[in-house]
Amino acid sequence: MTSRREPRLADAAEIAAEQGLTPARISGLYNERAENAAGVPFPEVAGMRGRARLWDHAKVTEWFAHRPSARLRQHAPPARDPQDLLNAAEASRYLGYKNPNQVTTFVRDHPGYFPDPDVVEELGTADNPYRRQQWRVQTLLDWMATRPGRGKHAGAKRAAPALPDVPADGDPDELLGATQAAALLGFKSVNSFSSSLSQGNLPLLATPDALTEKGSRRRWTRRRILEQADQRSPRR
Repeated sequence: MTSRREPRLADAAEIAAEQGLTPARISGLYNERAENAAGVPFPEVAGMRGRARLWDHAKVTEWFAHRPSARLRQHAPPARDPQDLLNAAEASRYLGYKNPNQVTTFVRDHPGYFPDPDVVEELGTADNPYRRQQWRVQTLLDWMATRPGRGKHAGAKRAAPALPDVPADGDPDELLGATQAAALLGFKSVNSFSSSLSQGNLPLLATPDALTEKGSRRRWTRRRILEQADQRSPRR
C-alpha cells in the first residue's frame, strides 16, 4: 500500500511572505472564501499551531497560481530575445511575480505544473554540488499564454494543444513523458494530468521510473502508467 507524504503546513505569515501580501490579507482571503465559493474558494485550514491557522502549503500555492491577481493578469513581460536563458529568480520577475522564489516554489512543490528547465547546469564541487536551472524566454511566454487561471485576454482564449495518440499495446518498458502519460490516462490536457499528479491523485506515478536530460524531465514506463489507469479513474 502506498503511503502519502504528510503535507507541509504554513501559517499566514509564511504564506504572506511568499506571495508579497500581509498576514491580514491571507486571513481575509480565508474568511471571504464563502463569497467566492462559486469560483475557487481559498483552501480550508489544515491544522492549528496554538491560535495560528495552518494551511496545506502546496494547496495554497496552487490556489494562488490558478488565480493570479489582476496585477499579474495585466502584466506584460518586457521585450527580450525568445532564446534568452533566465534563472529561477529572473524567470519569476519576468513573469510578473513579486516573490523572486515563485518559480522555485512551483518546481519544488508542484511537479509538472511549471515547464521543465531548458538547461540544467551541474555546478559547484564534488563536496558541494548544486544545479542551476534556466528557462528560455519563449518557454516562459508559452506557459504564460496557457497558464491555468489566465482566463480570456485580448478577446481570445488559447486552446490547449491536442494530446498525441499513444497505443496501450506498445512496449511495456518504454519510457513515456507527461504528455504521453496524460493521453494514456484519458486526460484532456497535460496540465490537468500534472495538476492531478501534484495533488497526489496518481500515487503510482509519484516517483518516476527515470529522469532524463540531467534530471529535468520525468519518465514512466508504459506498464506503470497502465497500472495506474487500472487502479483508478483520473480526475479531469
